[in-house]
Amino acid sequence: MTAEMGREDATVRESQANETSRVATVLARYACGDPGDLVNILHDLQAEFRYLTEAALRETASYLRLPRAQVYGVASFYHGFHTEPRGEHTCTVCMGTACHVRGAPRLLEQLERDTGIAAGETTPDLSLNLEEVGCVGACAIGPLVIIDGDIHGHMTADDLSRRVGKLLEKEEQK
Repeated sequence: MTAEMGREDATVRESQANETSRVATVLARYACGDPGDLVNILHDLQAEFRYLTEAALRETASYLRLPRAQVYGVASFYHGFHTEPRGEHTCTVCMGTACHVRGAPRLLEQLERDTGIAAGETTPDLSLNLEEVGCVGACAIGPLVIIDGDIHGHMTADDLSRRVGKLLEKEEQK
């Protein structure tokens, strides 16, 4: 084995140990190991990692003494849980009727051009998720976009490009 391969193996082991430690910290918040806490645990794990890692799901099943299939079933059933790596930021375009007729499809197309990804995808550098949603119930201010949980109404394609551009520039500077 070369020295470089040894360093890579050590890095992988360190990363796995860090992940295991972070999962254990989340699970420790649920000291009684009650299977009824499954959804809350999954929410907390997703907040910690931005998605549900394979190891986190496995360790959760073991901790709660549940079959892995049950834990994976819950994680895959709910739309809000993600089992693939997610970006640091999320941009969601409302595609409800009011937003649609006011230009939401143009907003989504602009974002897809600007980021090089389609709705439902994450940039390769894990800086941004691009999503679309049926309706957020804020029809009076459509078209609207939600960026990292903040609602931005009466959005134009140019304004959206500027906002997301600034967000991604800050990400590159990190």
